Amino acid sequence: MVELGLWMSIVERERAHLVRQTLELCLGQREASERLGISVRQFKRLVQAWKKQGDAGVVSRQRGRASNNRLAEGVRTRIALLLKDKYPDFGPTLAAEKLLELEGIKVSVETIRQMQVQLGLWKPKGRRAKRVFQVRERRSRFGELIQIDGSPHDWFEGRAPRCTLIVFIDDATSRLTALRFAPAETTRAYLETLREHVLAHGRPLAFYSDRHGIFRVNAKDSKSGDGKTEFGRVAARLEITPIHALTPQAKGRVERANQTLQDRLVKEMRLRAIDTMAAANAFSSVFIALWNEKFAVPPRDATSAHRPWTQTSQALDDALARREERVLSKALTFRSSGTQYCVRTQGPGTALRGARVTLHHFISGAMTVHYKDRILPVTAYGTYPVPDPAEDEKTIDVRLDAIMAAGLGTQAPFVPHGRG
Repeated sequence: MVELGLWMSIVERERAHLVRQTLELCLGQREASERLGISVRQFKRLVQAWKKQGDAGVVSRQRGRASNNRLAEGVRTRIALLLKDKYPDFGPTLAAEKLLELEGIKVSVETIRQMQVQLGLWKPKGRRAKRVFQVRERRSRFGELIQIDGSPHDWFEGRAPRCTLIVFIDDATSRLTALRFAPAETTRAYLETLREHVLAHGRPLAFYSDRHGIFRVNAKDSKSGDGKTEFGRVAARLEITPIHALTPQAKGRVERANQTLQDRLVKEMRLRAIDTMAAANAFSSVFIALWNEKFAVPPRDATSAHRPWTQTSQALDDALARREERVLSKALTFRSSGTQYCVRTQGPGTALRGARVTLHHFISGAMTVHYKDRILPVTAYGTYPVPDPAEDEKTIDVRLDAIMAAGLGTQAPFVPHGRG
């Protein structure tokens, strides 16, 4: 009896205990059956079985037998080989999805998890106490609040240099609205992604981002300027309100999406042998559709908060352009970004001497010079030295990769005099 109790389940122990209580007249059979959630007739059968076999009478007859739904041994062997060779680092859920999608094998996530544990491919995660944050309710309409962030990662698993994925995700629905791979997390990368979002969905009401210098002027003693970054000025032109989070947990929607993307998107690109940013950006629309089909939820209010872009794509490019002012010299020249320019005119152009012009620097790299309501033709005629740009934690990796690609990191090691 003692040995039997060592391998009885909790439910079977409870059954045996209640049967003994009814036989000792401490409990009625109806109350005991209600506690177990079974009928009185089924409980009476348990009593008869216990009288004949003791505790063994309440143990399931299926104990030690193979399940009727057990996979055929050949199928299990094939799944095990695929898990080890093709999907060694896939989680149980994603592995089950890909086995069905690519191999035509339908199997439950729990079965995959158990097989991965047996094969040493999956380590059960122990639960740990987590800091509790107050959950903010989702916004009610699609386009009210778009959370944006950049995720630097080895997206191509060594098949190409590390890069950053710019992520736009809707707060109300968890829909991905735009994805774009870029060498680093820069203002230009966000503006390129913003262009895709506006053309596809329209202008959202607000952006929710961190407090990096791309989105917010962080200098405490900054007195000059308008108090906005270049991205902030573009958002103002498009009538999109920027909101900055105090903590990463505050914008948890995009932070959790980044973690899932670093798992699922990496493996999807591996299966398709994608090894360039251009190919990855071409695949992003396909992946967005797959993501939204699986993870997106319907909004509480079906009315979209996006405001459609009714102008031309060229007008949008102009709204996204970086702008700076210059004053023309007496020779109608000016400097910008290491290049000297001269304005071309039909006549002497005396009216333009000392004129204040506005330069529009487009995402594509092109530039136009605006004076009042017209665009002035210009010619580049020389260059001048400019200081090296300052790098931060978001751009230093791509700068070092460029240095390595130039061959500056492959020189022979230094050998001190008297050695070697």
